[in-house]
Amino acid sequence: METTTAILLRKTKLTETSLIVTWFTEANGKIQTVAKGARQPKSRFAGLLDLFFDCEIQFMRSRKSELHILREVVLRNPHEGLRLDYTRVALAAYFVELIELVTEPDHPARELHDLLMRAFGHLNEKPASLKALLHFESELARLLGILGQENVTPAVAIGRAYHRLPQARPGLLKMLK
Repeated sequence: METTTAILLRKTKLTETSLIVTWFTEANGKIQTVAKGARQPKSRFAGLLDLFFDCEIQFMRSRKSELHILREVVLRNPHEGLRLDYTRVALAAYFVELIELVTEPDHPARELHDLLMRAFGHLNEKPASLKALLHFESELARLLGILGQENVTPAVAIGRAYHRLPQARPGLLKMLK
């Protein structure tokens, strides 16, 4: 059994009663867990599994696959301020897409976890802004070691290194101008 702090990145229906939950953890990087019974009305996970939640999770590592069993979730910060308007949610979702793009399963990346936590903390307190988007991209490129390799913007550097950027970026740029 392992315990770590984690940010909920994505939820996907697995069965009528269970979910696959993708987390970005401090200790293990990006992992996927099965939350058995999470879709049932009286689930032990009720109210604890929502996008962008900062939690402490306990999971049992699978020996056969990259899909682990979620045992316990303790909510640390729901980032309620982040949910105040659509633009904040859209920017947070963009940050999550970037993190998913640049990380591999089960590869610890504490600096990237800290960056995402700081970004969510910022959006929890302040409105979404173009400055926040550009700062996140710049910090991400710097942490990945791809900033300054060429005379290009951080977004272009990320796009070149990972062969794409999230599709939401152009619409988000329009929204934030």
